Amino acid sequence: MKMPLEDVVVIDLSHALAGPHCSTMLADFGATVFKLESPDGGDISRAWGAAAGSTGAESAYFVSLHRNKRGLSINLKHPEGKELFLKVIEKADVLIENFRPGALEKLGLGYEPVSARNPGIVYASISGFGQDGPYRERAAMDLILQAESGMISITGDEGSHGVRCGTSIADMTAGMYAAFGIMLALRVKDRTGEGQRIDMSMMEGQLGLLNTMIASYGVDHEMPAPMGTAYKALLPYQTLRTKTRDLAIAVGSEKLWKVFCPAIGRPDLLTDERFGNNRLRVTNRVALIDIVQEALLTRSYEEWEQVFLKVGIPVGAVNNIQQVVDHPQVAARESLLTMDHPRSGKVMMAGVPVRLSRTPGSVRTPAPALGEHTAEALHELLGISAEEVARLAREGVVVAG
Repeated sequence: MKMPLEDVVVIDLSHALAGPHCSTMLADFGATVFKLESPDGGDISRAWGAAAGSTGAESAYFVSLHRNKRGLSINLKHPEGKELFLKVIEKADVLIENFRPGALEKLGLGYEPVSARNPGIVYASISGFGQDGPYRERAAMDLILQAESGMISITGDEGSHGVRCGTSIADMTAGMYAAFGIMLALRVKDRTGEGQRIDMSMMEGQLGLLNTMIASYGVDHEMPAPMGTAYKALLPYQTLRTKTRDLAIAVGSEKLWKVFCPAIGRPDLLTDERFGNNRLRVTNRVALIDIVQEALLTRSYEEWEQVFLKVGIPVGAVNNIQQVVDHPQVAARESLLTMDHPRSGKVMMAGVPVRLSRTPGSVRTPAPALGEHTAEALHELLGISAEEVARLAREGVVVAG
């Protein structure tokens, strides 16, 4: 059986993380993704982070993010390159870009001229703040959007000024929402033959994650603030210490509360008026957490894990990345994989997180070198000969690896 997106051709003009994460999601499920890069060095993320392999040819960041894609390099500032690009677009289903709003319009490659050449194109634009509004033209990176959206203001230890989420959550969220939008637009295209513009902002992606917190603020007007690993709406719901290592505990209902108190050797808490229901426990948070913490320090994590698992209390270890790499559940489901990259050697990466029973995604090919597949892509899409590609390369229109 074919993979779900095997007949979808994607031209990915994006760089860094949000757009590439989107196109990776599509490529993992069979879309033909041409990663289009400029001839002057390509994607900025090729140089981000640790070099992969002994040669240092590519960064592990880039290699892990651009699997299953083919490398195409066209100079969009060259008149012949621009026309070549538009001819390529005529053969595509999806275009993904995350330039600053207005940049592609200045090149004559905005949605209107592109859709005029291909009315069925799904043109996905990912930006920091969206295609309109007073912040439209602001440069945006993940940190900036975590700050502007309010995400940093609620993340970190209690009493702190807030911290950045440890992963690039604004980028990743925008990429996932954009992939979702592309699927919706392709569904419409299947019915009507018409494409459309997708306007995905990192700002609104973060607001989507903050939805319940914004709704609560609209009701009680209490300003959310960093609470460490705790959660305002539930208690106990946070990480705490044991004799050996930190433990995450989630007592998410009155039923679990009635099981939890005897399990930690404090059945008396069930009759303590301060903790009679979740709202009271939230009000008396400090007193209750002090009691629970004292109890948990009497045993090791391993002992408490067995106690809580036996009675159905959600519990987990606070793992570092090495412990996640060695995790038995990760191993059992083969959630991580190692790919042999021709220039960078063996690179470990996350596998395909979405699992379909009949048409699963897969990691099939390594990240491309700059312009690695230009010649074959132009021949495949436009019938251009190797000799003509060589001429285009000599004249600075393309890079053909």
